[in-house]
Amino acid sequence: MPAGRYAPSPSGPLHLGNLRTAVLAWLFARHTGRGFLLRIEDLDRVRSGAEELQLADLRAIGLDWDGTPVRQSERLDRYERAVAALAADGLAYECFCSRKDIAEATSAPHPAGPPSGAPGVLLPPGAYPGTCRRLSEAERARRRRERPAALRIDAAAAAGLPDGTAPLHAITDVLHGEVTAAVDDFVLRRNDGAFAYNLAVVVDDVAQGVDQVVRGDDLLSSAPRQDWLARLLAPRTGAAVPGTEYVHVPLVLSPAGRRLAKRDGAVTLSDLAALPAGAPGVPDGGWTPARVRDLLLDSLGLPPGDLRHALAHFAPDTVPRTPWTPPHALTHPAEQAPERIRFPR
Repeated sequence: MPAGRYAPSPSGPLHLGNLRTAVLAWLFARHTGRGFLLRIEDLDRVRSGAEELQLADLRAIGLDWDGTPVRQSERLDRYERAVAALAADGLAYECFCSRKDIAEATSAPHPAGPPSGAPGVLLPPGAYPGTCRRLSEAERARRRRERPAALRIDAAAAAGLPDGTAPLHAITDVLHGEVTAAVDDFVLRRNDGAFAYNLAVVVDDVAQGVDQVVRGDDLLSSAPRQDWLARLLAPRTGAAVPGTEYVHVPLVLSPAGRRLAKRDGAVTLSDLAALPAGAPGVPDGGWTPARVRDLLLDSLGLPPGDLRHALAHFAPDTVPRTPWTPPHALTHPAEQAPERIRFPR
């Protein structure tokens, strides 16, 4: 069954930005008749108890999902098989570079323009320059004794391009239109043995039949790379080549224009519930999960109440195109700043 998904990392409590994106992912999936899956991306940055808290918060604002949430930590065999399939076709190589090595290499002058006739571009600034791509076996053996190796995709080889070029790949986003980017030799598995996000998320989406990805627009630049990898992996894993619909939604920002974070005040359900009655910005009865849900729906131009009711009024072309900043009294509760907040009824 075609599906959308929400995939939080259990690194701490969900804030208003996370919850708003989750609501949007749910609305888009249900609006298009897709299933809605929940995936816990716990390969990195795991905090004890965070997963249970996040699931409770999602339920508290009215979200539901199909099936049991899956955890990436329980799917390592899938990532291993995907890497093995790419390596078997000569499309992965060991990389021994440190971040400093890469920074120094990418700051060096590079020639301009792609090789004549090649349907790709030279690597973009800051991209991995391919330092380890053509090491001899003797050189690789020597470097293994010095530091463990990461594993990178050989993008040029995978696309049948001359060495040193990067394939171009385009995706179409519901809110942003066509987005084209060069695909460099990104990491598949880090040198500490952990599988990279760009690999794991693609393997999971392909395996779970996810053909709609709704997430923050800070990840828009990663979409062409991930879509390209999905098309490369699908035939090697027996899956259908995906035709994914992408929706990268505006972020929730602090009053200072930064991406919202826990440091910005009362931005989680528990923080909001703890605000004292009578304080500026606190409605009668306090910030219950239902009140927070209604605040999020109001920011999307949707009526308050049960999410099914909001779904009946949801239309993709009415989704705001600009970031949302929560009321100042919430993000700076200590200031007790007087502010008129519209409380949905």
